[in-house]
Amino acid sequence: MRVFITGGAGLLGRAIAEHLIERGYEVALTDIIAETDVPHTTYAVCNILDYDSVRENLRGCDAVVHMAAVRNPIDQPGHVVYQINTAGTFNVFEAAAKEGIRRIVQASSINAMGCAWNIGEFAPHYLPVDEDHPLATSDPYSFSKQQIEEIGGYFWRRDGISSVAFRFPGIYRAEMHHTPQSIERRHAMREFLDSFALLSQEERDQQIEQVRLHCMAFRSARRLEYPDGGWKIPPYDGIDDRLAQAYTMDRFNLWALLDVRDAALAVEQALTATFDGAHPLFVNDTHNSLDYDTQSLIRMFFPEVPRQKHPVEGSAALVSVKRAHDLIGFEPQYSVHGDRNVENS
Repeated sequence: MRVFITGGAGLLGRAIAEHLIERGYEVALTDIIAETDVPHTTYAVCNILDYDSVRENLRGCDAVVHMAAVRNPIDQPGHVVYQINTAGTFNVFEAAAKEGIRRIVQASSINAMGCAWNIGEFAPHYLPVDEDHPLATSDPYSFSKQQIEEIGGYFWRRDGISSVAFRFPGIYRAEMHHTPQSIERRHAMREFLDSFALLSQEERDQQIEQVRLHCMAFRSARRLEYPDGGWKIPPYDGIDDRLAQAYTMDRFNLWALLDVRDAALAVEQALTATFDGAHPLFVNDTHNSLDYDTQSLIRMFFPEVPRQKHPVEGSAALVSVKRAHDLIGFEPQYSVHGDRNVENS
């Protein structure tokens, strides 16, 4: 199989290309940089906003892996984020349709639901969230990801292109996850949460309400959008930095993450699985990023969520990957589960 990859020089593109080359695929790699050391069969400079270039470079391929995008609302103004992500995706699907390609795997985001970059509160209707959860985006990046999923549906209806839009969470390389600094941060957060859980309900509620007000002020000021770039959480007076981190950022990410090797495996599975239609799919670790008791996280940070869609035990993830498992056979191979034993050895 010859696979056309956009955004091939990025973190995801590199891992996917390496994975596919290792397994004997031909890889027509593209990106906007002049050259790359990413493994490939052929390489070409290709801007996804240039339809003719996209069509020329994917000609003769059997499938498309579309990873090129602006990856957050911080790096570019909103209109640029939206244009590149949506118009570029339309170009890729349109060119594939014209060349008779009927399988595309594209990068959506957990944020298509409306969570990590929200300018307001994130209030799940239920936990764990899944693909049936309502979408409520409020920033240009997340809205663009919501729209590219619709583009996949449009081209299924119009041209019969079967596609998967992976709702990736934060992606990490193993060496990033196991640095002394990363290990220490997770250890310190687990210790803090253990102590926070021992406070009385009244004390916890008071601290949560205090940090919530700071968080809403931070987010409503659009500090997570270009050009401010002020995504770093400012110190909150009288609030422990770890509680500020847990509420202002981690809670909005649902403690979800994925090893880049598992992301690459999921892409191959989506290329080869038998299915029809356009499918948004959550793919993430089946354990939360702290490998911490999930019911404790829910009690502390989501007490208002009206129901749990199915029971969660141990450190089970707050984002369900059941649909990805059922459709393409996805099962993470590089879970954070058990990392504490490694960290403490």
